[in-house]
Amino acid sequence: MATAPKEVENAIGLEEIHTEKQEPPKGQKTFTVEEAVETIGFGRFHILLFLIMGSTGVAEAMEIMLIAVVSPFIRCEWQLQDWQVALVTTMVFFGYMVFSIVLGLLADRYGRWKILLLSFLWAAYFSLLTSFAPSYTWFVFLRAMVGGGVSGHAQGLIIKTEFLPTKYRGYMLPLSQIFWLAGSLLIIGLASVVNPTIGWRWLIRVASIPGMLLILVFKFIPESARYNVSTGNVTAALATLRRIAKMNRAVMPEGVLREPTKERRGRFKDLIHPKYLRTTLQIWIIWLGIAFAYYGVILASAELLERDLVCGSAAAPVQDSGDDSEESRSPCHCRLFGPAAYQTMIISTAGEIALNPLNILGINFLGRRLSLCITMGCTALFFLLLNICTSSAGMIGFLFMLRALVSANFNTIYIYTAEVYPTTMRALGMGTSGSLCRVGAMVAPFISQVLMSASFIGALCLFSSVCAVCAISALTLPIETKGRALQVCV
Repeated sequence: MATAPKEVENAIGLEEIHTEKQEPPKGQKTFTVEEAVETIGFGRFHILLFLIMGSTGVAEAMEIMLIAVVSPFIRCEWQLQDWQVALVTTMVFFGYMVFSIVLGLLADRYGRWKILLLSFLWAAYFSLLTSFAPSYTWFVFLRAMVGGGVSGHAQGLIIKTEFLPTKYRGYMLPLSQIFWLAGSLLIIGLASVVNPTIGWRWLIRVASIPGMLLILVFKFIPESARYNVSTGNVTAALATLRRIAKMNRAVMPEGVLREPTKERRGRFKDLIHPKYLRTTLQIWIIWLGIAFAYYGVILASAELLERDLVCGSAAAPVQDSGDDSEESRSPCHCRLFGPAAYQTMIISTAGEIALNPLNILGINFLGRRLSLCITMGCTALFFLLLNICTSSAGMIGFLFMLRALVSANFNTIYIYTAEVYPTTMRALGMGTSGSLCRVGAMVAPFISQVLMSASFIGALCLFSSVCAVCAISALTLPIETKGRALQVCV
């Protein structure tokens, strides 16, 4: 075979990326990974992929939601003030923010699968250590380390995205929310049983089990074929595609697998090049706002249950009827959750799946941008409605709808971000977006757990305003990814 001269592969002209390619024999057919994925189609491999990679959401949800259900207990044990309780959540997301960028860079350079495995080992290790924390300071530090590990779980979504055919991405990726919901409900259910009996430390230990079990099944999922091709490892990519075709009982495309090798991957300056600058900035704003609203709702729910903040009251907390346990009569300045509080949390959390069918329809028929604009706008509205003085059932209804809407927002922006960036910078794009969104998550505790106690309407108006800005930003995104093939390079 003859060797072709080096040629420029970078379409936006950031730098000249040279590759040496071998021309196939005259008349030899060739195909790309994108064509292979579309030809093989959806089948048993993708169901296995959905179950294993989707289950990473169970572990992530349990670790993130854990703080909401143990906050009253650590508040009592260490006699914490409001800002100290808020700082725990903030430091979790600080760890997430720092590690998200680092792990995104490493994933684009060394592989999605390796970073996903590393992140699970890291999170499980530090989560277990947290259960033995001797003091508040150690607890905060160790939970920050857990947040750093959890940030790598996003590689599971990227692997799913890079293996799914185009027409299935808008359906399968939103369904992954089921796993996050399962993790959230599981940790609340466990908390209602474990916290009053053997304590919050054992709850943390139990919560780390799903992550450990998932590590054992990662071997069934291969490295992304798109990533392997982007690094020049065509042999591994071809072996992976053949394995998928065999599992799906499908046929491979005819010819030779060919795609250019990218020598430089995961460069931050690609994200801010004029071709992607506006998209990147608007995505960052949206991610920050969505995380601010999402964790604001979760923590606000906990505050509404732990204290009597409904109708702007700052009165002493009212005990749950029928709950005369010793922990409910704790002499601490905080109020521990009773059965009714856990029940309310379960009902509101279940709202995360309520709009999933409508969200899937919106994503696939209205497009990613318009669908996100609508759900963000409705989120802004329901934050304001939460200020209406209503019954306990009415409050639960508003929280239910808010959880449904903020969940739909996350579904859509995850899909959009994974689709809009090319393979050579997809993990970095997700990593930086995830990192910026944690800024919103870091601020949320101080609004939900500190400002809300001082000014209930002020906190709600702030949440609503941020959501309105995100709705406008979503509508004006320059690229619509509905029906668009995943890009290989910039």
